Amino acid sequence: MKAIIICESVSHGNTLKVANAIAEVIGAKVVKPAEFDAETACDYDLIGLGSGIYYGKHHKSLMELAEKLPNCRKSIFIFSTSGKGAISQHRHLSDIISRKGYRNAGEFTCKGWDTWGPLKYIGGINKGLPNEAMIEQAREFARGLKA
Repeated sequence: MKAIIICESVSHGNTLKVANAIAEVIGAKVVKPAEFDAETACDYDLIGLGSGIYYGKHHKSLMELAEKLPNCRKSIFIFSTSGKGAISQHRHLSDIISRKGYRNAGEFTCKGWDTWGPLKYIGGINKGLPNEAMIEQAREFARGLKA
């Protein structure tokens, strides 16, 4: 299986920790959206798209990349970290990949340290997250993708 993970991890490296754990299990390389040529998407059997959540959506660079992906019948999984840690925040990205003809292979999210906006004045929320238990959940998610 040829796999790649495209991840934008900006603030505290929360999402990169999750991406690396998944990559370890499925044998994928982790790259930033700016490093990925959208035209090569059909060369992969499995693509992971992940970032932190900003204003209820994945990072702008990831959303823009998703719009550039060529239509092909491949599998994509979606992941994220956020203060909320809610799968419902994947809706916008999920809609794009569905419209493009990709199969949603699964979704993973967990809470992450969030110091956005006024939260920075109180030290943020979810400090220390994702923790090792959450990273292990990401590995378990990846084992399911591999199966």
